[in-house]
Amino acid sequence: MAQVTFKNGPVTLVGNEVKVGDQAPDFTVLANDLSPVTLNDSEGKIRLFSVVPSLDTGVCDAQTRRFNEEAANLGDNVVIYTVSVDLPFAQKRWCGAAGIDVVQTVSDHRDLSFGEAYGVYIQELRLLTRAVFVVDANNKVTYVEYVPEATDHPNYEAAIAAVKALA
Repeated sequence: MAQVTFKNGPVTLVGNEVKVGDQAPDFTVLANDLSPVTLNDSEGKIRLFSVVPSLDTGVCDAQTRRFNEEAANLGDNVVIYTVSVDLPFAQKRWCGAAGIDVVQTVSDHRDLSFGEAYGVYIQELRLLTRAVFVVDANNKVTYVEYVPEATDHPNYEAAIAAVKALA
């Protein structure tokens, strides 16, 4: 399992560590309108999953804004999701205030389905750790980054390069 710290303290990740070459695990999260979202909803597209602890923190805010900006250059065959345990209502409010119009925020608050399927659920905090996953149109994982310190930024350039390599 990936080793991660949160504010320099070790945390326990629950679930299965995902590796490059794996078939992407399915999950069920909630869209801002409370409708279910699964992996199959975007089948046939390239997916980037940007996982954050909470949109209401500086790094998570910056990460979501950065991927929203990058999305304009990635084409219609790419879907970017930001996954957190924030409530769908809070995500919708945050997106409106931040002007997020391309990245889709989805909430894993109800079942922690994504968190456990991708091994990003922090047991001690009931939050998701910071991570990025790229999944190709055939549901194969092509890029994985579990950010070692959950309060640090991910490697944006590497994640975007992984998406562009599939486009």
